[in-house]
Amino acid sequence: MSEHDVPAQTVSDYEAVGGGPAVKAVVNRFYELVVGDPDLAPFFAGIDMASLKRHQVLLVSQVMGGPAEYDGRELRAAHAELPIRPEHFAAVVEHLVAALQEFSVPAEIIDRVVAALGQTQPDIVTADAH
Repeated sequence: MSEHDVPAQTVSDYEAVGGGPAVKAVVNRFYELVVGDPDLAPFFAGIDMASLKRHQVLLVSQVMGGPAEYDGRELRAAHAELPIRPEHFAAVVEHLVAALQEFSVPAEIIDRVVAALGQTQPDIVTADAH
C-alpha cells in the first residue's frame, strides 16, 4: 500500500488548538478582557457568567469545527434588548483575537474565527453607531 492509498487526515481548527480545554481557556481569558473593558462591562452586569462562558465555549467549539453542541438562544434573540453598537462588536472581536493570540492560535485559524464572527454581526448589533 502506497502513501497515495491512505486518505488525507484533516484536522479541524478545534482539534488543532487543543480541543475543549484550549477553547475553555481562551473563552475564560476573553471574558476577563471583555469585563475589564469599561465600554463593554455594563453589558455583563448581573449576567450569570458561568452560564454565559459555557454557552460561549460550545459556540466557539462549534465554529472551530468541534462538536456541534451549542444549545443557547439564537444570537438575535439573545442580543435583541441590548443597545450593542458596531464599535462594541468590533471591541469584542478585538478581545477575542487578543485572547486567541495569547494562546498562540495560528493566524489562519484566527482569521477563520473572525470571518465566522463577522457573519453574526447583523444578529448582534442592535443599535446605530455613535
